[in-house]
Amino acid sequence: MEDMEEESSGLNDDHNHNYCENSASGQVHNLRTELSSEPQTLPVFPVLGTREVATQENHANICSSSSSGSKFVDSDSSSVNSDTSETDSASPASIAGKLTLNSASKFLMNAMTEEDYRTTYWPNLEKAIDHLLIQNPMDHISISYEQIYSYVYKCVCQQHSELLYKDLMLKITTHLQQVSSDLQIVPPGNFIEYFNIALTQYTDALQCIVPVFIYMNKFYIETKLNRHLREDLMKLFTDHVAEKHVNTLIPLLLEAHSMPFQVRPSTMASVVKGLYTLRPDWAHLAPALFSGFIPQINPPTVESQLSDYAAHDQKLQMELSLNGFPRGDQSRKRASEESA
Repeated sequence: MEDMEEESSGLNDDHNHNYCENSASGQVHNLRTELSSEPQTLPVFPVLGTREVATQENHANICSSSSSGSKFVDSDSSSVNSDTSETDSASPASIAGKLTLNSASKFLMNAMTEEDYRTTYWPNLEKAIDHLLIQNPMDHISISYEQIYSYVYKCVCQQHSELLYKDLMLKITTHLQQVSSDLQIVPPGNFIEYFNIALTQYTDALQCIVPVFIYMNKFYIETKLNRHLREDLMKLFTDHVAEKHVNTLIPLLLEAHSMPFQVRPSTMASVVKGLYTLRPDWAHLAPALFSGFIPQINPPTVESQLSDYAAHDQKLQMELSLNGFPRGDQSRKRASEESA
């Protein structure tokens, strides 16, 4: 009994099973003692949130005894550290030293400094954003969306979300300022068409930009800023393009609306609906114009104003007639009535 008590007292388990047993000598070496005896210390890095980091943290608490000797087993049961399983007869101190060096190298490989972000990650993201912003709908540009998403994912995991968000907003703001400058030199006769092209091209680009930045949107913009990436990007277009040209655009739209088919109906509908989406209160600048494309803008019909509605319809029919749209021969009966 005394022998058994002496043997059991030699196993100093710290309740986390951080011990190794030398089967040849029967001596137990505490893993933390062996690691602390090494002169080399690891630099401290922030938590990266990746699978590799979780593996590094678990390496400090892994050791399993066997009949043939001690082996350091990765907490991820799918793999065993090849450096520490070369031989079962190696001393725990030498194995712990290898483990420390491997952990340091993996941390160094996964850490992203601000210089890495500036020289490698953001330049690639910026190039992809340029392609998306200026591409023609008829062009087919080869872009690896998977790679863009992976860059964004790693920047967010490496705690560069704020920097990435600021760079993205600055990049798109600069682009929209150039768009606004280009619109200033467009002749009035082509302004509606060119504004529609700029708005359509931008909204099409957002259909690609927002999804690839969705990880930043979820874990930074929605969580810390309580906003959404698409809303922020649409507001940029409102502030830097639409708001600067709305006073020029509305009179041109009213003129085109009074002369049917001066501008293609699809273009008119796209621009008016786009303006209403950007700023619904712009409908008050031209209620008659917006009510022709946006339902339920005008107040409900009132019975006392039926005569006014009829007069408005007669005026509209007269304007169409004066602009070359005849009403036809109203004396003829409908074909169904003639056959009866």
